Amino acid sequence: MIKVSRYTREKRECWDRFVLESKNATFLLLRDYLDYHSTRFIDHSLLVHDAKGTLLALLPANQNDGTLQSHGGLTYGGIISAASMTTPTMLAVFDAVVLYLRGQDIKRLAYKTIPSIYHRYPAEEDRYALFRLDAHLTRRDVLSVIAQESRLPYQKRRRRKIAQAGKLTLEIRTADDYGPFWAILEENLIAAHSARPVHTLDEIRMLAQRFPQNIRLHICLEDNNVVAGVVVFDTGRVAHMQYISTSERGRDIGALDLLFATLIERDYASRAWFDFGISNEDNGRYLNVGLIEQKEGFGARTVVHDFYELTI
Repeated sequence: MIKVSRYTREKRECWDRFVLESKNATFLLLRDYLDYHSTRFIDHSLLVHDAKGTLLALLPANQNDGTLQSHGGLTYGGIISAASMTTPTMLAVFDAVVLYLRGQDIKRLAYKTIPSIYHRYPAEEDRYALFRLDAHLTRRDVLSVIAQESRLPYQKRRRRKIAQAGKLTLEIRTADDYGPFWAILEENLIAAHSARPVHTLDEIRMLAQRFPQNIRLHICLEDNNVVAGVVVFDTGRVAHMQYISTSERGRDIGALDLLFATLIERDYASRAWFDFGISNEDNGRYLNVGLIEQKEGFGARTVVHDFYELTI
């Protein structure tokens, strides 16, 4: 008998402890990160226990009418499991989750996998369970990643831009003040996509204060002016480029190329993966070729991130 229950604040400590000990979770799945979404999403996260009361799995999720999303405010966030999770147990976990959702009159599960680069141990039992339940693939994003132990050489154009920037008096460092970089980021997103960053300036400042070892801003300065910057979400295994932007002057002088090279070769050289993020729109069906060519110019290659829908 497997029991599925809804998360409550009284289970916070239990939740966080399991996340830290799991084989596939990151700091984004801790409650201090999840709960900053609390005013925008109706949390309906799940805990799954076996008959003896042992916690088997977590599912960070929110409810949206008759749909359970895993989790609408996160880039990724499927089933979180321990190293002891086996494929037969995962099949039983999904069966129990489906029964629970039927009892809650939830008609659909929108499921985001956790990309394999974040797994400390193999953890794709959930994909097999979804296949067995006839879930269908609704979205596939392309992550451009570098395997740090076997980096490919930079493209000639990238090397040329790095050399160009290296001849100038530029300073690359971490920064606590997100304001100047955020102004560049917002201006570029509005001009290119009529959009704004997922996080507001206040939100990213708050999250950086909560997770100072995981969220960092790296900037490139010319005459004390920010000309390029990258906000990195560092899980210890993966350095993920959460936000990337450069000023017009930065583009002209190759500031972002020099910044990327520094992060790849120095600041995050010890990470297993350097993740530039996606180059997709329209649920993965549109590929921004110019954007991915820049990332692949640094030697990045593709890992996919899959999204599923299961009718309950």
